[in-house]
Amino acid sequence: MTAEEILNDNTKPPSPFPLEKPPTHHHSNHHAAKPTPQIIAHRGYKALYPENSMLAIQEAIKAGAHAIETDVHESKDGVVVLSHDPTLNRCFSLPPKISTCTWPYLSTLRTTPPPHVPLARLSDLLNYLSTPDLSHIWVLLDIKTDDDPNLTLIPSIAATIASNPPPEGASWTWQERIVLGGWNENYLSALGEELPGFRRAYIGFSLLYAKRFLDDEKWAGVQFNLLQQAVVGPVGRGFVQRVRRARTERRLWVWTVNDERWMRWAWRKGVDGVVTDEVGLLKRVLDGDEDRGRGKGVTVGMYIKAAMIQALTLVLVVVIWGRLRKVGRVIGGEVKREQAKGKN
Repeated sequence: MTAEEILNDNTKPPSPFPLEKPPTHHHSNHHAAKPTPQIIAHRGYKALYPENSMLAIQEAIKAGAHAIETDVHESKDGVVVLSHDPTLNRCFSLPPKISTCTWPYLSTLRTTPPPHVPLARLSDLLNYLSTPDLSHIWVLLDIKTDDDPNLTLIPSIAATIASNPPPEGASWTWQERIVLGGWNENYLSALGEELPGFRRAYIGFSLLYAKRFLDDEKWAGVQFNLLQQAVVGPVGRGFVQRVRRARTERRLWVWTVNDERWMRWAWRKGVDGVVTDEVGLLKRVLDGDEDRGRGKGVTVGMYIKAAMIQALTLVLVVVIWGRLRKVGRVIGGEVKREQAKGKN
C-alpha cells in the first residue's frame, strides 16, 4: 500500500479510541452517575520526567494514561520532532530554533533536566505505540502555528505517519489512534485536506472562538481540547451540556489540570478527558484512592481566579480575532506544500 493509500484508507469504521464512552466507576455516590474521564498525559508524565521525551511517554502509560498529548515542530530537513517550544532553549539550554537545525544535529542533544534524555521524533512515538500491548493508547497531536505560515509542518506529519504504517495484521489504523489538534480554523482546514479520515480537535482557551466549531455544520465532528478555566461558570456549563448532547460525534477534553480539586470538578461536570502533568495523582483520584482532598472542593478564590482568566482570554480573543482567522493560511501554498512533501 502506498503512502497516499495509507492516509486515505477509509475502509474501516470510525475510530473507537478517543470517542469511546468512558467507563463509569462506582467508588463513591458523589461520582457514580458520571462517566470516568480519560487520563490524557500532558507532554507525557511531565511532572516527573523531561517533557515530550520517550521516557515521559512510557512512564505516563505505565502510570495509567489512556492517551498522550504531545507537541510537534519540524526541523530544517523535514523531521517532525516532539517539542512544545519552537526553540531548544528551555529543555536543552540552547538558543537555536528547531526549524533552523537538521536532525543529525538534533539527535545528539540531551535534555538539561535529568536524566538527560534525547529529543524524540514523531516516528519514535509511532514506532513505540505500534507494539501490540499498547494498541489501546491514542494520541492528541498539538500542532503549533508558529512553525511555518505555509504549513509545511502538516505535509511532513502526513509523510511521517505514512512512513510508519501499522504492523502487518494490526486491527487498527492511525486514523483510529491519532487526533490532530489545531489552534485555528485555517490549520483545522489544512489538516482535513492533508490527512483525510483523521479526527481533528480545536485546541484553545476561548468559548467565543470554540462556539464557531460547534455552531457551523462545516465543522461537524471536530473535538474540543479547551483551557479548563474556560468551561467554569454558567456559560461554560452550557457549552459542556451542548457537547454532551452531541456526544456521538463530539468530545470535550480540558487542560491542564494538576489540582485534585479541579480534577474532581472536571469529573462531576462530565468532561471526556483531563489533560494533566500529574498522571499518577489523577489516576488515584479517579480510582477513589486519593481521599485527602475529599470534602475540600473548589474554593471561592479558585472560582474568582477562573473568572479573571476568562475575562483576560475574552479580551485577548477580541484583540486577535482577525489574526485567528488568518494564522496558518496557505500563502501561495500548493508549491510550498508540494516541496514539503518532497522533503519526506
